[in-house]
Amino acid sequence: MKRCLRALVYDETLNLVQQLDRSLTALEVTVAIASSRQELQLALTAVRPHDVLIFNVTSETNTWELAEHIRCVDFAGPVLAFVEEGSESHAAHLKALPRAECLPYPPDGVFHDILARVLDDAASWPSTRSATSSAHTTSSHGIVGRSPAMMKIFSLIDKVAPGDANVCIYGDSGTGKELIACAIHRASPRASRPLVTLDCTAIPEGLMESQLFGHARGAFTGAVGHRDGVFAAAHTGTLFMDELCELSLPLQAKLLRVIQTREFTKVGSSRPISANIRLVTATNKDLKQAVDRGLFREDLYYRVAVIMIKVPPLRERREDIPLLVDHFIEKFSTRYQKPIRGVSTSAMDRIVSSPWPGNVRQLQNFVEQAMVLSEGDVLRERDLFVTDSPAARSASSPGLQIEPGLSLREVERRYILTTLERVRGSRTQAAKALGISLRALQYKLKAYSLESFGHERLPAVAPPASPEAAKPQISWTSWA
Repeated sequence: MKRCLRALVYDETLNLVQQLDRSLTALEVTVAIASSRQELQLALTAVRPHDVLIFNVTSETNTWELAEHIRCVDFAGPVLAFVEEGSESHAAHLKALPRAECLPYPPDGVFHDILARVLDDAASWPSTRSATSSAHTTSSHGIVGRSPAMMKIFSLIDKVAPGDANVCIYGDSGTGKELIACAIHRASPRASRPLVTLDCTAIPEGLMESQLFGHARGAFTGAVGHRDGVFAAAHTGTLFMDELCELSLPLQAKLLRVIQTREFTKVGSSRPISANIRLVTATNKDLKQAVDRGLFREDLYYRVAVIMIKVPPLRERREDIPLLVDHFIEKFSTRYQKPIRGVSTSAMDRIVSSPWPGNVRQLQNFVEQAMVLSEGDVLRERDLFVTDSPAARSASSPGLQIEPGLSLREVERRYILTTLERVRGSRTQAAKALGISLRALQYKLKAYSLESFGHERLPAVAPPASPEAAKPQISWTSWA
């Protein structure tokens, strides 16, 4: 069966995109557009690699940087560079690529035939990126992700795992903090020893000390025998304490002493016991703010947070969402014996642009629900947004919702973010939709400390037909 080819067009002016649209459509090529260097970087590491790259080379194009990006991801497919008059010298670095071809800009009448030949050439290659390279950017330490934020976390895991320094993992609920704790343990010298997990929210305060340190017989009513706590169970291994902020201040003081002395005593006993453990903690609250508010001991903060790892919410690493969706489809296809091949383009675009306040955990539940209810071998929008479950409600909530009392500054900030989501992160299209210049949008992003936004998601289709189509609809109700 003929393979559906994918082309990536890098064009900051978007002029080339419009001129190539008819030819690419006629050749049944799936097109992705990058209008900035950041979007190009994300596209080159996409979970589904592209078959051909098409560039618009102007006098301002840094072709050395482009060539380096292509080499770094081991792209082996053909490269077409349209070079504007007077910019021929800038194309020298692209010409050095093994399968690069330079053509004059604008495209002439023979372009369609040239493109057809290049695509036939691309179709003869089984893949434009090696399986080893793809796997490297897909998953590390058993954690799915390829965004810059996740690659930084993977690097931190590699650095901190060999030692015994205490690690605190900070991030919203559902972002995968426990997975990172497990990865640190598996990569450490203690990997063959126990990994014990304690959820500090699951144990009543009156029982927490016994859960931590154990108790002796007769220590309290109902203590009919000796019992070991998690510190004893994790001896020579790793103790992972989730939601550390929920510990009461008296228990925080006892935990501090154990960390300092490396000894603990059971409730109702005076005999010290050695504590040979590595402590990894997690919280969804800002520990520094908790210290300032008197809810967390400052001396304990410095003990548990020797190394801090911040896990970004899913909305700040949207380029990981297609990869996560594919991972969950593979997982649930086996569980439910349903041979789902993938997700339609429109459904994936909608998934990527959804807010996901519950982060990866919510996305997993959402995909599982879709797998159970789907009837075909491809998940479509009708499969994904068919129920009134919390996951579907949150994922499909339209437009920008603003509660009364917000400042105009905050309203504008949210409006800009929502517009960027609607145009899949393209700053150029967002500026057009907002009726301002790209420079003005960049100034506003900087003013609102949003400089990292706007290049998380590569548009999978051509830009909206009109700027009005990208504008979010405002509903003056409660903010969801």
